[in-house]
Amino acid sequence: MHGLAERLLKTIRKQGAIRAGDRLAVAVSGGADSVALLCLLLELRAELGIVLSVAHVNHKLRGEESDEDERFVAELARRYDLELHTHEAPLDPDRDSGIEAAARKLRYDFFRQLARENRAAKFATAHSLDDQAETVLLRIFRGTGIRGLSGIHPRLILTEDVEDEQRGPALAEVVRPLLQFRRAELQEFLHQQGQSWREDSSNRDLGFLRNRVRHILLPVLRENFGTTAVENLADLAEIARAEEEQWRGVPHDVRALGMDPAGGRSPSLPLDPGLLSFPLAASRRVVRDWLESSAAGSGVSFRLIEEVLDLARGPAGRKLELPGGHILRRTQTDLRLERANDPLDPAGYEYSLPVPGQIEIRELGIRIEAVLLDTKDVPEAEHGYLLDFSRVPKQLILRNWRPGDRFWPSHTAAVKKVKELLSDRHATGAEKKLWPVAVAEGCGLIWMRKFAVPAAFRSPPGAAKAIWIREIAGMM
Repeated sequence: MHGLAERLLKTIRKQGAIRAGDRLAVAVSGGADSVALLCLLLELRAELGIVLSVAHVNHKLRGEESDEDERFVAELARRYDLELHTHEAPLDPDRDSGIEAAARKLRYDFFRQLARENRAAKFATAHSLDDQAETVLLRIFRGTGIRGLSGIHPRLILTEDVEDEQRGPALAEVVRPLLQFRRAELQEFLHQQGQSWREDSSNRDLGFLRNRVRHILLPVLRENFGTTAVENLADLAEIARAEEEQWRGVPHDVRALGMDPAGGRSPSLPLDPGLLSFPLAASRRVVRDWLESSAAGSGVSFRLIEEVLDLARGPAGRKLELPGGHILRRTQTDLRLERANDPLDPAGYEYSLPVPGQIEIRELGIRIEAVLLDTKDVPEAEHGYLLDFSRVPKQLILRNWRPGDRFWPSHTAAVKKVKELLSDRHATGAEKKLWPVAVAEGCGLIWMRKFAVPAAFRSPPGAAKAIWIREIAGMM
């Protein structure tokens, strides 16, 4: 048995994610990592007592190159007499923003379909230690907490609910047994086996943030801080994941704070005894969980959590405006969540903006468009308004700002309330009340008319394409 296969066998037995009798489909793209995973599992399948098959999704992103990948994978399956599950799920880079997330969703939908048809119950993907390190760095750059630092998890439960892969009855399971293996050693294994693989040309496109981390930043880290830098980032993910698991095991009276008797979230959060009696780390987690479930739509950032805790420590009678039209009020005994008396209603508005695409805002008599374009066609002075093509989802919410909304234009010192930004611009009356903003699910405000976009979402220097959200006078 090859030494790499022995290591993988120990990893699988330690994790317990793959068991005798499992019908395991290996997700094979044709790249080195997934081909290596298939070859290693072929060597181990008798020892593990599993039934292997191959799953491949063709996203049609690279034309004939994508079709060649599919033919390569089909030949692998034929050579080893494995059942092949293929699926065409086209993505258009000129229309579909957030390509990585969109492709992942389509793959998981295919896995669910295979599970419903009883063709496989578990799906092995070839995420490596290098992928883990890249993910940790990306999340640090974008802003994250312990949950985000936990990176790529070794196991993921897929349910029928495509919007929530963590809750509900399990339909299938995704396992990632290569998270402790370096990309280079997987390629060396393939060289030793005389096994070829396919190179994805898009992996060299520096327009994608992950590729810039992979090809620019990580080599600098290795050169200046040693080869263990990547392993240390992956270790950090493992530590963070254990911290998250530990949180689920804390005393029930801590985790249940802010819950009603039926198990749902209460609109009030007790303070003392309660939130103020916990250690700081526990208090932060309680606030995050409570806001995420009670004030749906609120962008729960570290700064917002700190503002909530400052409110809790202060005198009764104070209040805090939250994103999404909520107010948090400090009473003598608790924090109480209330709906704001929104002064923008009934004149407020909310529309779904496709990316790319355009909509009419009748309340303002204008059109707003999100256009995908070549950055070289945009004047240099306008580059601060361009959004990172790889980070913008396919749909945004375009609406008027709400009490508590916060925005951080790039090249400014800190995030500020939208109300304050507009006051600084001397906006008044209906213009101020109806000022448009764009919201990305899970990210908060990423665009605000006539303001530079946040640094975390700004199109990076050298990117070939970007998203530009801009105002067009007049109605269609």
